[in-house]
Amino acid sequence: MAKTPYDIDLDKNPANFQPLTPLTLLERAASVFPEHVAVVHGPLRRSYAEFYARCRRLAAALAARGIKRGDTVSVMLANTPAMLEAHYGVPMTGAVLNTLNTRLDAASIAFTLDHAETKVLVTDREFAPTVKEALARAKTKPLVVDYADPEYAGPGERLGTIDYEDFLAAGDPDFAWTMPEDEWDAIALNYTSGTTGDPKGVVYHHRGAYLLAIGNVVTCGMGKHPVYLWTLPMFHCNGWCFPWSLSAVAGTHVCLRQVRAGPMYDLIATHKVTHLCGAPIVMAMLLNAPEAEKKPLPHEVQFFTAAAPPPEAVLAAMKAAGFNVTHLYGLTETYGPAVVNDWHREWDALDLPAQAAKKARQGVRYIGLEALEVMNPETMRPVPRDGQTLGEVMFRGNVVMKGYLKNKAATEKAFAGGWFHSGDLGVMHPDGYIQLKDRSKDIIISGGENISSIEVEDVLYKHPAVQAAAVVAKPDEKWGETPCAFVELKPGRSASAAELIEWCRQNLARYKVPRHIVFAELPKTSTGKIQKFKLREMAKEV
Repeated sequence: MAKTPYDIDLDKNPANFQPLTPLTLLERAASVFPEHVAVVHGPLRRSYAEFYARCRRLAAALAARGIKRGDTVSVMLANTPAMLEAHYGVPMTGAVLNTLNTRLDAASIAFTLDHAETKVLVTDREFAPTVKEALARAKTKPLVVDYADPEYAGPGERLGTIDYEDFLAAGDPDFAWTMPEDEWDAIALNYTSGTTGDPKGVVYHHRGAYLLAIGNVVTCGMGKHPVYLWTLPMFHCNGWCFPWSLSAVAGTHVCLRQVRAGPMYDLIATHKVTHLCGAPIVMAMLLNAPEAEKKPLPHEVQFFTAAAPPPEAVLAAMKAAGFNVTHLYGLTETYGPAVVNDWHREWDALDLPAQAAKKARQGVRYIGLEALEVMNPETMRPVPRDGQTLGEVMFRGNVVMKGYLKNKAATEKAFAGGWFHSGDLGVMHPDGYIQLKDRSKDIIISGGENISSIEVEDVLYKHPAVQAAAVVAKPDEKWGETPCAFVELKPGRSASAAELIEWCRQNLARYKVPRHIVFAELPKTSTGKIQKFKLREMAKEV
């Protein structure tokens, strides 16, 4: 690139260029608001000064054990203060934080520990049985640090040689942590679900974590000192980067070990919670809670959800209960949500069905994402903005992962043509809002016709007795595939298969109507997403 007068003798130096990292957000919060409450957990209250000091203690203790740039520290923790501390203390050493999914089996945990080459493992005693078996299976033999959460009174055994509090006590609260050598340095490692083969290790860098953290603040309208309730697992995409976002606005983290309706209502009312995130199952918990557990909300609470768009009836019920629901979309590879259904005020004047149609769209890019398109994956050209033409949703920008750890082939495939290929199929509306139609593997092709499982599910959700629905392809000798619906009914409500099929006939083209309705509890991941790969296997036996 040819130099211009603006390049000559105007170079980067420490005075005018520093790598972006979310670690500086905590340092600033502790400096400006040292006495403000940063962490709430049961009766525990910790100020920003205390929170920062503990993170530095953790970093110092890790460094004393030889942890350095590029090492992996894994944690098997619930939404507790220790998990928040890990999000800062681990990268303060230059190491990479790997948050383990607490719902996984021992074989999956062992694979992760080996693939990540974990040097230190911090584990909550609740998960001791799984971790004990995983450590026996794994070739890697990390230093194990035991965390005893004072809010947990259940069974568990000590697996390591040192307890977490003793480990921190040996660390220096004034530890001089260093900035990353480069903002492209890895900060976190998150594994995909691995439903088809081994999980892939998604690598985040400091720059992306910083930008997504700030993007959350803007997207979610977080003013000064928000109060955030931890219903979303922090192991999932690093809690969508909210562990770092809250420091930008000196907010308060309200920890919640187990997601239950009663405690959620109690904490929202007691601490005047302003924001929370969660899968649709969390909304169902709140709405279906016994009246005795519900509490009046102190104000309108902002609720951010991903996965399938909430049905019209759920949106109306959440609004009536005092929650304003915003639909987000993203993937592990995009640091969590990078797309938001940005609401226009004039849409408030629309009737409820028209508002629901707007809410059903995934939306537009976060401010930290440079480009979002629906593309033809063969030609790599954008599809027409007609709300009809199907294509693959693709991302480009600074909040896209570095790539997959030790998996060059998968990385190159994901970034083919200079875009990240999501694997999600959708359309682009004339106003630039995208709408998902399905995962590429979830489209049902019946007699040569493409059927969107999301479209069929949306109709089922509108039935007053349906609490949850998932539609998958069932092999069929004549048609190739036909839709098969798995349904959970609301407590105290009833509906027959014939009734639901007739309901679908009244609202869908005939070829889209499910041939089979199965009433069953839907298998879900630890983050509340329905596991369609399991349902596809079940459908073969229907």
